[in-house]
Amino acid sequence: MAERSNRQIVTAIAIAVVLGTLMSWAGSDGGDRVGDLAVFALCGALAFGVNWLAFIPSALAQTERYYDLTGGITYITVTVVAVLLSGELDLRAALVAAMVMFWSLRLATFLFRRISRDGKDSRFDDIKNRPLRFFMAWTLQGLWVLLTAAAALAVITGGVREPLGAVGIAGIIIWSVGILIEIISDRQKSKFKGDPANKGRFINVGLWAWSRHPNYFGEIVLWTGMAIVAVPVLQGWQWATLISPVFVTLLLTRVSGIPLLEEKADERWGGQEDYESYKRSTPVLIPKPPATHARH
Repeated sequence: MAERSNRQIVTAIAIAVVLGTLMSWAGSDGGDRVGDLAVFALCGALAFGVNWLAFIPSALAQTERYYDLTGGITYITVTVVAVLLSGELDLRAALVAAMVMFWSLRLATFLFRRISRDGKDSRFDDIKNRPLRFFMAWTLQGLWVLLTAAAALAVITGGVREPLGAVGIAGIIIWSVGILIEIISDRQKSKFKGDPANKGRFINVGLWAWSRHPNYFGEIVLWTGMAIVAVPVLQGWQWATLISPVFVTLLLTRVSGIPLLEEKADERWGGQEDYESYKRSTPVLIPKPPATHARH
């Protein structure tokens, strides 16, 4: 059974690397190069390489403490490399680079503070002492960075420079709305959890009265905005980089985001009248004005 499980993990790692390779090839189409090497492809290799390097000390210490921080560092690394090795940036490319840097710095700082406060991340309880599964998690983070940032990297390294225009401005506005929703919802939750009076309670105030996962909604919106900014300058196989918001949506709604948190919430508060009322009246993702429901 263990041998079969290991084969499945190795297969999953191989698939992740293949997907990353294909995206690196597609995103490089017509883009800037350093010698014979496409800048986009180099960024793709770095997305995995940074995580594999960070895996080594983390596996030896059997700690997940630097996992999320490494994710943020990976975004920053690939963005900086893309900027430094690409041709002269226009306004669109410069704004896209700044947007990715701001988002990644904020998220990495927020997540690192959270794990420093909590002391652990329950997602890793069963895998941080199993090297192969732990390595898979770091590999998947490399793929996450590459696929999520693909449209942004295509803008920076793509070689096509066009005036920002109405489409670009619309994308930036949508991105701004998304990042604002994410920041506000994260701060509201941190403030709620930091109040001793709320110990053991679920949050259903602020944006969390509009959606059970407003931070994830903001995340999807901002990467959709980023993809819209990229549309006017994509060419050839680079159109594949528009998978970015689709990937983020599937990841958060079907894989590691909402399903896990909903399951944990049901285990903790399921059956409580106020929680069940909150679930019935509050959308899981897309916000709507709150109906009257039980509050703490």
